[in-house]
Amino acid sequence: MLLYSFELIGGVAMERREFITVLAGVAATSPFAALAQQPGPTRRIGVLMSYPENDPQGQLRATTFRRELEKAGWTIGGNLQINYRWGTGDADWLRSAAAQVLRLAPDVMLANGDAAVKAALQSTRTVPIIFIASGDPVRDGLVQSLSHPGGNLTGFAVMEPSLGAKLLAMLKEVAPRVTRVAVLVNPDSATHKVISALLVAAAPGMAVEVVTVPVREPAEIEAAMTQWGQEPDHGLIVPSDPSINSHRSLITDLAARYRLPAIYALRAATADGGLMSYGVDIPELFRRSAVYADRILKGEKPADLPVQLPTKFELVINLKTAKAMGFEIPSTLLMTADEVIE
Repeated sequence: MLLYSFELIGGVAMERREFITVLAGVAATSPFAALAQQPGPTRRIGVLMSYPENDPQGQLRATTFRRELEKAGWTIGGNLQINYRWGTGDADWLRSAAAQVLRLAPDVMLANGDAAVKAALQSTRTVPIIFIASGDPVRDGLVQSLSHPGGNLTGFAVMEPSLGAKLLAMLKEVAPRVTRVAVLVNPDSATHKVISALLVAAAPGMAVEVVTVPVREPAEIEAAMTQWGQEPDHGLIVPSDPSINSHRSLITDLAARYRLPAIYALRAATADGGLMSYGVDIPELFRRSAVYADRILKGEKPADLPVQLPTKFELVINLKTAKAMGFEIPSTLLMTADEVIE
């Protein structure tokens, strides 16, 4: 126990009020003060990450999310905990993963992919949810409007209406003889229904037929691509979807084997050997999601945070793959590319 029993400091008598002031200052630095100054409560974010945990692209998204929160002043493992549920699976698995996240009492949830958002929303109508998904959040019934989402949900759409025509046009530039285009779609994805409709609408103007191919498992992907790869003048489009894109190495390998011209929605596929990609910068959406998470943790409501449409798209071309597959990339397309892999 510390005892303070002095009346003189520096040989000068002190008034009672001055003495109390000094005593308070000394006490503030004592061990008792340290015990009294308790840190604030730890906040929690639960993340439904629709990627295998060992997927480098999933880790990139998680790292981008974490770093933006750290920039906002949060200490991960200190005043903020981030709890992930990694993996891909059916609706039952996602509901189970959402329930596991909710048992940890998160202050905010982040859901990556249409199916993950649906599972999160079915699990809670009170915990704030940020989504990275959907081509049309209003039509999909996620929010009341883009500017005023309402409810406990807000987030970032992954597509805009001109994307279908752009994907077809770029594919035709590289492979002008293509007359039929297969689209690998996740049958559980509302976004894929939207992109399929956009592609079908754009197809007549480009003299192609678009056929959607529902796939979930690697065996289904291999069977579909083997069939299409053996037929002439066929092309392939792979829209953004976590469950399908977690198999991107299989898809790019099969496309190379059959010399099947393909365009992907994610840069990761092109980096892994795909011919080219055009789509939204998903890691950027994770960065922006962290900004929303920070605002919600500091008191704002998801109902008041507008849903944001994608603004940054990137075209990436893999010249090494193009040469190996025998495709000539037009100079006009190369000039507009954000990145060329050689």
